[in-house]
Amino acid sequence: MDTPVTIIGAGLGGLVLARVLAVHDIPVTVHEAEPSPTSRAQGGMLDIHADSGQPALAAAQLTEGFRALVLEGRQAMRILDRDGTVLYEEDDDGDGGRPEVQRADLRRLLLDALPEGTVRWGHKVVGVRPLGGGRHDVRFADGDTVTTSLLVGADGAWSRVRPLLSDATPTYSGTTFVETWLHDGDTRHPAAAAAVGGGSLMAPEPGKGIQAHREAGETLHAYVALSRPQEWFADASLARVAAEFAGWAPELTALITESDTDPVVRPLNTLPIGHRWERVPGVTLVGDAAHLAPPNGEGANIAMQDGAELGLALARATDVESALADYERALFPRGEAAATDGSELYELMFGPAAPHGLVAAFAADGHP
Repeated sequence: MDTPVTIIGAGLGGLVLARVLAVHDIPVTVHEAEPSPTSRAQGGMLDIHADSGQPALAAAQLTEGFRALVLEGRQAMRILDRDGTVLYEEDDDGDGGRPEVQRADLRRLLLDALPEGTVRWGHKVVGVRPLGGGRHDVRFADGDTVTTSLLVGADGAWSRVRPLLSDATPTYSGTTFVETWLHDGDTRHPAAAAAVGGGSLMAPEPGKGIQAHREAGETLHAYVALSRPQEWFADASLARVAAEFAGWAPELTALITESDTDPVVRPLNTLPIGHRWERVPGVTLVGDAAHLAPPNGEGANIAMQDGAELGLALARATDVESALADYERALFPRGEAAATDGSELYELMFGPAAPHGLVAAFAADGHP
């Protein structure tokens, strides 16, 4: 089967691209390995930035729908020390600069906005082969194949499309997040809920930290950061993780010990900062496939920006290759800048000056 535009991966970047193309009446098909939209949890809260994620959703003509998903008050944040003392605090002033939404809700908004049948679920890529002239053959685990004149890898850290462009592979950053969830926080976990406040908290120290968001309802979603070798996390029980925070305030360690779920271990991997490639006809990347970096609030936003800008470039160009060249010309410095900012943020959060270096950076401009 021949398809003009084939996107691999139904994450936010790939779906924004698909929606922008659909708005401009450009046929597109998205292939996703997951069997259904609800087969896997979609992560927690996202702050959608005024200079990247919000314009991308505007290009997708979904601003009104996005605004309906915003959880009021969640822009509030605070930085605590290990004793639970508030070192820095910002209220949600309602200016809309970084409104918070649930990732799963945003993904559903994008999926519902696509023409029926755009996303092919249960299509795991097992091979990609160049055919010449910018065309590629894509083979799936179920035996299906497609031939496409434009292939876009929106398939994340371990992209099967990236090897067509680059031999770069992700490496472990040295830090892992252990995620926990506390349900009915205000009722069943009041001390932890009070520490988190109305939005989010960060309690960082050199080499470790506890972060948390207040999600929809009373759910508290914590990200416990530890700078340890990956092998250390082979037995990352709640008790073992909590032991790394012995002596910390009990309202903070409760975010670990009182989890209502088993811990989820997420090693943070990264591509080299400044990752780029030479132009290859008929193929490109968006999001983590192009510029994977540890989470710093930018990843989902620039993935959506990637998708929107690629879609707009294709819509206005007279030929595909000029559109891809224009897109990548902006993509490379955008990804490098975001990864550089993220590296600097992680040094503030988990480097030797934490938490006071982070506090000073926030006090200086609000967002380091």
